[in-house]
Amino acid sequence: MRSYGIIAKRNKPEALALTKTVIEWLDKRGVKTLVDHEVAEKIGHSYRLEREAMPSHTDILIVLGGDGTLLSVARLKGIESIPILGINVGGLGFLTETFKEEMFQVLDKVVGGDFETDERLMLKATICRGEKVIAQSAVLNDIVINKGALARIIDLETYIDGGYLTTFKADGLILSTPTGSTAYSLAAGGPIVYPSLDSIIMNPICPHTLTNRPLVLPDSMEIKVILKSANQDVHITLDGQVGMPLRAEDVVEAKKAGSHIHLIKSPYKTYFELLRTKLRWGER
Repeated sequence: MRSYGIIAKRNKPEALALTKTVIEWLDKRGVKTLVDHEVAEKIGHSYRLEREAMPSHTDILIVLGGDGTLLSVARLKGIESIPILGINVGGLGFLTETFKEEMFQVLDKVVGGDFETDERLMLKATICRGEKVIAQSAVLNDIVINKGALARIIDLETYIDGGYLTTFKADGLILSTPTGSTAYSLAAGGPIVYPSLDSIIMNPICPHTLTNRPLVLPDSMEIKVILKSANQDVHITLDGQVGMPLRAEDVVEAKKAGSHIHLIKSPYKTYFELLRTKLRWGER
C-alpha cells in the first residue's frame, strides 16, 4: 500500500482542519497516511510518525502550511528522494504554490501519478571555529550573516574557490539559492533567478561601497566567508529559522548540497503567473 506523509503547520487551526479533510479524501482512494506526530495528537489520527522519520517511510509528502513550514521540511535528512506537494495555508506562498481551492484536483493527479516536479538546488552550510566544525546544515533558501541592530558595519573576508574576492564592509551578506531569490535577497536588492537554474546568489546587505553589487555564480563554486570584526553582535541564520552567534575569525563555508529536493508543480499555474500574482506586477 502506498503511504503519504502529511506535515502541517501545528499552530494553525485551518491547517489542522485541512489535514483531517485530506486524510479522509486519501483514505477513500486506498492511500495510507502517516501524520507528523504532534499534528496527529491534535487531530486524533492513529497513524503517526516523528517528523524526522517521514522521508524513509513515505512515497509522497504533503505539506499544509506556508513557505516556512516547507523550509523546515526541506532540511529533513533523506527528503531529496521524496516528491513534496506544498499546499498554501499561509501567506505569500512561493514554495507552497498549490492553493486550497485547487488542492483536490492536484491531489487527484498526484494519486494517479500524473504530475511533474521541479528540482530545486540546496546549499550546504558549514560553520567552523578554529579547526572545529560547530554547525552544519542544508538550506533551501539562504544563508545570512547579519549584524545586530546596534552593531557597526562588519568586515567579511570572502573567497571563491579558494581565491580572494573582496572584504565586504556591510551590514551583512546573503548567500542564496535561486529558490531563495524571492526571499530576503530580493528585499536586499538582489535579482530574481528562475528557481530551476543551478546557481548561487551572493548579495551584500547595505554595503559601505556602493559598487559592491549582487553576484550570480555557478553552483559548482565554493564560497568561504571569514568574519574579521571583533566584539560585534553578529549572527548567522539558515533559511531564517535556525541561527547562532558568530565570533571573530569564524568561517562560513557554502557550496551546493549533494542533491536537489523535488517540489510537485501545480498544473494550473506557471512560475511567471506566481510572480505576477504574488509580487502584484501590473497593478497600480
